[in-house]
Amino acid sequence: MLTRKHISKDVKWWIVVAVLAALPLMGVLPSSYTEHVLILIMLYGSMAQAWNVIGGYCGQTSFGHSVFFGIGSYGAAMAVVTFGFSPWPGAMVGALLAAGVAVVLSGPCFKLKGHYFAIATFAIVEIFNRLFMVWDWVGGALGLDYPLVEEGWMNFMWYDSKKGYYYGALILMIFVFGVVRKMEKMRFGYYLLAVREGQETAESLGVNSTRVKLSAMALSAFLAAICGAFYAQYNFRVDPSMVMSLDMSMKFVLITILGGLGTFWGPLLGAAVLIPLQEYSRAFIGGMGGGVDLMIFGLIIVLVMVKQPRGIMGILDDIAMKSREKKEGDH
Repeated sequence: MLTRKHISKDVKWWIVVAVLAALPLMGVLPSSYTEHVLILIMLYGSMAQAWNVIGGYCGQTSFGHSVFFGIGSYGAAMAVVTFGFSPWPGAMVGALLAAGVAVVLSGPCFKLKGHYFAIATFAIVEIFNRLFMVWDWVGGALGLDYPLVEEGWMNFMWYDSKKGYYYGALILMIFVFGVVRKMEKMRFGYYLLAVREGQETAESLGVNSTRVKLSAMALSAFLAAICGAFYAQYNFRVDPSMVMSLDMSMKFVLITILGGLGTFWGPLLGAAVLIPLQEYSRAFIGGMGGGVDLMIFGLIIVLVMVKQPRGIMGILDDIAMKSREKKEGDH
């Protein structure tokens, strides 16, 4: 049964979607670069939400999601570059393969607990990075460069305008966030929270924690791979260092933590802070700005965590609570 809180969250979500959909049509975006930044906010917000399924709702801190992201990227890229197809079937095959790989790899890893599990996922990223570096069938270290093909939704490729990618990123965000929103309302979502709060307690209540964690990892990997397919299409190329790196894995994690771990809005808020910081610092500082965005982002993370461990969503909740208390005091 939907509560007033659930309905309110749904209404706010669709208002955000409607505003984002209307921005290009209203002609209020000052440049294609602003459009580019918004595309990345929606993409990275979706990536972070994919990780949030396992890391936030289920409480299993994985640093290996760039592997699943990369499998999705290579799925779309190989469909176009190697086989001459459109990216759509490659993206789906890549997403299903990523989910399967996630289940196979996570089975043994879930026997580890705490920081041991996190270290194991770090190792998985390095293994897959080196594997793809020397695997000639997927282009090796040089990766895969896209050919020039016909523009349009069939090939999901545009050259002179970013409008198609903008609405593609919006559709991707609606899909990923929609899946998570549906998950929140299902019994499965409550099982995830139960495992996060206490695995032994959840099992004593009849929850199969191993099955729940494997299902969450499979879903998380599937969504991350779909994001990876979009990333490959948007960049016209893919190579192991682009997609299967610890740097990419850390972005999944840090964006979510900054915005609010285990919350619906947190990944989007985290991306809305990190991505403009990253892109505009590079644009304004240029070649001298390498790493400056990450240093500032790290400082912001520290300050936010000291102030409120629940991230930006925690800060907003505190503000809303104080506002309600003030109104009640005035009455």
